[in-house]
Parts: sequence; C-alpha cells; structure tokens
Amino acid sequence: MKDLNAIIDKFAITGTVEAVKPLGNGLINDTFVVRTKEADAPDYVLQRINHHIFTDVDGLQGNIEAVTRHIRRKLEAAGEADVDRKVLSFVKIKDGEKTYYFDGESYWRIMVFIPRAQTFEAVTPESSLDAGRAFGRFQAMLVDIPETLVETIPDFHNMELRLRQLREAVAADPKGRVAEVKWLLDELESRAEEMCKAERLGREGKLPKRICHCDTKVNNMMFDEDGKTVLCVIDLDTVMPSFIFSDFGDFMRTGANTGLEDDPNLDNVEFNMDIFKAFTTGYLSTAKEFLLPVEIENLPYAAALFPYMQTVRFLADYINGDTYYKIQYPEHNLVRSKAQFKLLQSVEKHTPEMKAYIESING
Repeated sequence: MKDLNAIIDKFAITGTVEAVKPLGNGLINDTFVVRTKEADAPDYVLQRINHHIFTDVDGLQGNIEAVTRHIRRKLEAAGEADVDRKVLSFVKIKDGEKTYYFDGESYWRIMVFIPRAQTFEAVTPESSLDAGRAFGRFQAMLVDIPETLVETIPDFHNMELRLRQLREAVAADPKGRVAEVKWLLDELESRAEEMCKAERLGREGKLPKRICHCDTKVNNMMFDEDGKTVLCVIDLDTVMPSFIFSDFGDFMRTGANTGLEDDPNLDNVEFNMDIFKAFTTGYLSTAKEFLLPVEIENLPYAAALFPYMQTVRFLADYINGDTYYKIQYPEHNLVRSKAQFKLLQSVEKHTPEMKAYIESING
C-alpha cells in the first residue's frame, strides 16, 4: 500500500492528520477516512479512483466539480441551512486547481467527510420513497447546469450496443454454447425492437438526455443522524448525460427484485409493486415539473429495459466463455441470465398495473 500520508499531503486540507483507516466496502474505488486532530478541522475521505473503469479521470472529476458547484449554488440561492452537509465538497491539490492527484500509478482525490450522517442498505417502501424523492430532486437541480458533461463510461446504458455485442457473441460462438440458449436468444430478439425505443426516440429528437446519477442504489443517499432526512446524493462517479430511464430503471432492477440477481430458484424472483409504487411516488413528486410526457409514460418501459439489458449482458458473457463478469461456478452467467429474464417477465406482467398507477398519481 502506498504511503497514504504522503498522498494526503499533496492536497490543501485543513488540520493535522491523526489517523487514516479503510472506509466502507465499495467494489470500485479504495476508500479511507482521514481523521484530523483539531476540533475545528473537518475530517476527510480519501479515495483511489479506479482508472481502469473510469479511464478519463480529468473528465470524471470535471463532471463532479460542475455538478457539486451547481447544486451548491442552488442550495445557497434557496436559503438552505447547513449546505456543507447537503452537497459533496472536493479538495484541490496544493499546487494547482485540480481536485485529483496522480502519483505515477494511481489517481487520488479527497472530499470533506460529512459528519453526523449515515447510509442504509435495506430496500423498503419507506427507503424507496426517500430514494425516489432524492434522485428526482438531484435530476431537477441539474436540468439547467451550464456545463457540458462527458460520459464517464461511454455507452454505459446503450441498448443497441449491448444487442450488437450479443449478436457478435452468437456469431462467433467460441465455446459452442449458443445451441443450448437458443430459446432465450429467441425471447430476447422478439423484444429487441421495443427495447431499443430510447435510442430511436433520442435520434428523432423526442427524448432528451439529462444529467443522471446512473447508479441509483438506496445506499447512495446520505441521511441525517435522525435516519429520516436525506441530506444528499453521493457516489457521483457515474453522473453523466443519459436518458432518465437510467436512474428509474436501474433502481427498479435491483430494488424491486424479490429474489437475488443470480437466484437459482426462479420462484423467488418477482417484481415488487410496493417498491415500484413507493419509488415512483417519490420520484414524480420532485421530478414531475421538468419531465416530458414521453418520459413519464415510458417509466414502465424503463422498469423492463434494465432486466432485459442485464439478461443480454450476462448471456453474451456466458456465450463468450465468461470473460467479463466474475463467476463462482461454470453456469453462473447462465443462471444470472435466467434470473434476470424471469424478472423481466414479471415486470411485463405488471406493466398494465404500473401504467394505471402512474396515471393515478400524475393527474
């Protein structure tokens, strides 16, 4: 491990470092809490950025700086109290304007630690309502951001690209696995045109790209110590231009699944309408003012899009010989594919109910 104190010393922090300890269990970046000695100095969070996933670190930090700066201005203009706990704040390096440092091998950044705050892991109707409100508000505050943001992971949620990758895998069939999954390939192809609707509407100028979070998990919200008040949205690495379906559909795929992503027992996998209703209620309460009718009416499509997309990705990896996702046993990606497809089928079954619910609360 690098000398973390030497890394921290490159940043213009306030106070004297007392201790540096690992923080959280994130799968992408390495994260540490930096405790300072002085009572009037803040603590900090040090992160090593995974530049193998986020290859454009300058663009990544540029996005985050633009977003946090814009949100801070909005909060201050609205007379919000305790702004420093309601938006992330990144520290510049000592000898420049950058908010990251490259040590020759790794990229590092430091943000101010938000005190008296917590995150939660459990997906409940209550936490889903909070998540919907928080991510809708996050999008709403960024509708008029003047900067042009980059895609930190290009084509992250591009369904047309994912289908091309699947078809290329099928054509190559390097492990001779296509025959056994032909039934599932046929099911996916029968839905392909409908599932590429977002890209078509975008090209036709009917569907705008907005600034989205693109990783809408419950634990990406920071709550006040009371456990009831959402302070801010965190984990901003994937904030980029996307269709709003990214934030809505991604939450539904993970949060509203009654089973596991790789559940071998398909009887466990259903679409939880209570979670759908809670998140949708919260989301529309804060995002309705800027959303277009085409975006609202296609929220059920978003709920279907993401299990469909993940079925395509898992199945392509299975056909290719398991080269992308880590597997725990030889059939793991196939089991994942079947579980995601079962979730898709459950979403499709509930689509009329979803549409009726949205109409009932959208007025």
